[in-house]
Amino acid sequence: MSEENKAIARRFLEETQNHKNLAIVDELIAPDFVGHTAGVRGLGELKEAIRTNLTAFPDLHVTVEDQMSEGNKVVTRFTARGTHAGVYHGIAPTGKPVTYTVISMHIVADGKLSEGWRVVDRLHILEQLGVTFPQQH
Repeated sequence: MSEENKAIARRFLEETQNHKNLAIVDELIAPDFVGHTAGVRGLGELKEAIRTNLTAFPDLHVTVEDQMSEGNKVVTRFTARGTHAGVYHGIAPTGKPVTYTVISMHIVADGKLSEGWRVVDRLHILEQLGVTFPQQH
């Protein structure tokens, strides 16, 4: 079961991010999916969150670096690379390349991803885009 669960999580990432195939969401994600980190509920909100990120980084490509599974949980560490060609969290396109790491955990139920959490180093993304922050004293 662990290998099957890892394959589901990997396929979801590669299809949505590398192939821009949002139709796969209907196949691999439970209708009542909860994305805890982003406050996403259901297939429509998940597709919109993916679409928003792909608009900001239309050439985004992910590479799975590590994956572990125990029981119904799958943890995946992946590297994402893309070019900032659309608005990202209110930041106008810069044309700059970004590379960042994501660690995600999904729960698999009945062969579908039913819950998810993500840790994304957004500060590193912002630094690559040239966003500066006031100095703290």
